[in-house]
Parts: sequence; structure tokens; C-alpha cells
Amino acid sequence: MTTQAVPTDAGDARITWHRAGAPRLVLAVSHGAGGGVEARDLQALARALPGHGVTVALVEQPWRVAGKKLAPAPKTLDTGWRGVWPALAAPGLPVVSGGRSAGARVACRTAAELGAHAVLALSFPLHPPGRPEKSRAAELLGAGAPTLVVQGGNDPFGRPAEFPGGPHRMIEVPSADHGFAVPKRAEITQERALEIVTDGVAEWVGSLG
Repeated sequence: MTTQAVPTDAGDARITWHRAGAPRLVLAVSHGAGGGVEARDLQALARALPGHGVTVALVEQPWRVAGKKLAPAPKTLDTGWRGVWPALAAPGLPVVSGGRSAGARVACRTAAELGAHAVLALSFPLHPPGRPEKSRAAELLGAGAPTLVVQGGNDPFGRPAEFPGGPHRMIEVPSADHGFAVPKRAEITQERALEIVTDGVAEWVGSLG
């Protein structure tokens, strides 16, 4: 594991590299608006995917590196992601652009212009809780690259059944919330919930051409 500071027009970002021994692609994933790369799903992917020939790059947006508690506007998040992209592409491998929640929106909005190999959307916030009319489906459907959505079955920002049809694939984590936490009464354990995430992502990246 190594860290790299990357200057962007939105401030300094930080990449934590979890490298595969003989990587065939890079999976770059960023955090949401309410947390950082310590999120359980991002850490699980960083542990699991290098064993599948995938280098995982956990990206901290400049606002998090600067110690701020509130995320900036989407335009500024996109600026930070664009600024990090050359460093993500530097190994010369295809780059899967990904993120959780707000980071997933950034990945979808910028995938086409950056030439992302594919898009991984973890806990895509389809709408604000209780406001299904405020749909962000256009961002997801406009990604312009093969897209995998991994969504909790009880995510208040959009349950799997609420998503529109489209070219994306969907993996549901039963009973999980927006952070992929499952209640003690759930039919699956917390460990199994994270396995569904990592196994599903590993299978999907393995299917990418």
C-alpha cells in the first residue's frame, strides 16, 4: 500500500494504491459526501481485488484531504476527479472509474470524457431519501461505458427495483442500507453482505474486455 498526493484545480487529492502483483486494470474508487475511503465497501474491495489481478486506487477528494466536513458542489467534485485521472492512467492500464454515493455520480458524469474503461457505481444515490421525483437516473444512464451498480436492498437513496431499465448491470445486497450495513435480524450477515459486493465486482471486472 502506497499513498500519492496529486495536485488538482480543486486542491490536493490523495490516492492510496493497493497494487496487484500482475495487474490487468486499475479500479479507481472515490468516497461519498458523508465519509472517506474508510467506508466498509471501499476497504473490502481494496483487500479483495488485488488477488484478482486488479490494482485498486482509493481516491480522496481534495475537500477530504483538506479536512473539510462538507462536500463541495458537484462541479468541484468533477474537477477534482479530472485532476486525479492522469495519475490513475499513468500505469498504462485500462481504468475503471468508480465511487460510492456522490463518488458514483462523479464517475458516471465524467466517464465518457475521461475515456473510462467501465464504471462502478456503489450505492448510487438515485434520488434524495423520500424524494423519488428528484431522479438522477440521467447521470447513470449517460455514463457511456459498461456500468455495474451495486445497491443495498433497503437503500433509502434508491432501492434496486426503483432503477430504470438500461445497459447497466445491477447487483443487490439484500437488506443492506446506503452504507451496505445490514441489521442483525437480516437473512445475511455483515460479512456475507461485503462478500456479495466484492465477489460481484470481481466477477464483473473479469468479464470486461
